[in-house]
Amino acid sequence: MSLQYLKEAAAAGDREKLIRYVRLHFGDGNEEAGRAEIDKAWIAALEPLLDVPPTDRAFILETLATKDVATLAHLFFHLHFHFVQRSGDWIHDGRL
Repeated sequence: MSLQYLKEAAAAGDREKLIRYVRLHFGDGNEEAGRAEIDKAWIAALEPLLDVPPTDRAFILETLATKDVATLAHLFFHLHFHFVQRSGDWIHDGRL
């Protein structure tokens, strides 16, 4: 899928095309594997919080308040891959 395809889908509000791209990207060309990758990242991010440990909320809130949306989106993708890798079931090369 080309960048132009994604821009057109975004402009048309076609969320299904956009999420399909994400699933295919995360699943290395397999949409169902992409769904599983997304789920793995959420589980891996949730598990460390189950004991309600102290976290650096000031850092999080400052980052959200001071960084531009493109940087935050890039961070989001890096965090996704970080948590999938932590899950122990890694199918990616880790490059964005």
